[in-house]
Amino acid sequence: MTTATTAELAIDPAVRAYVDERLAELRARQPDDRVTLVVFSGDLDRNLAALVIATGAAAMGLEVSIFYTFWGLSALKRRPTLKGKGLKERLFTLMTPRRLNRMPVSRMNFGGAGRVMLQSMMRDKQVASVDELFDMGRQLGVKLIACTMSMDVMGIAREELIDGVEVGGVATFLGDAARSRVALFV
Repeated sequence: MTTATTAELAIDPAVRAYVDERLAELRARQPDDRVTLVVFSGDLDRNLAALVIATGAAAMGLEVSIFYTFWGLSALKRRPTLKGKGLKERLFTLMTPRRLNRMPVSRMNFGGAGRVMLQSMMRDKQVASVDELFDMGRQLGVKLIACTMSMDVMGIAREELIDGVEVGGVATFLGDAARSRVALFV
């Protein structure tokens, strides 16, 4: 029985190049340490869940982006305006809440009493409010993206959104989601 020399164990350069190329392709397709959420809902409790996940992921060092679409855009509203809007757009503006703390809860809202009760119970248990979680997420670098198509459909102008919000379409969301370890729809 003979012992193989180092030269005999050497890998053919063409084989090594092929393996290195395949490894590079696999690494390029690996997800990044990031989380992407779609927030479709204009309900307080669902937005709370999204923000708890987003702030938790950001606190763990993950990159986080939240893509707000349709009713979820209410979370990003600052100052609605009726000027220059058609009848349907004005009605949408008047019927949708401005900001997170004015959103109804998804179940047992009872004309707003459910929201008030939930917010009171959260204060009693010293749980961060939805506004505090939102601010915390922004401080942790959570990227907020408003869906341009939904903004167009619902008649929401860029000026009606809070500062620091990016705008983007489905390609923006898909680009983030394709590179994420976790993608959630809320």
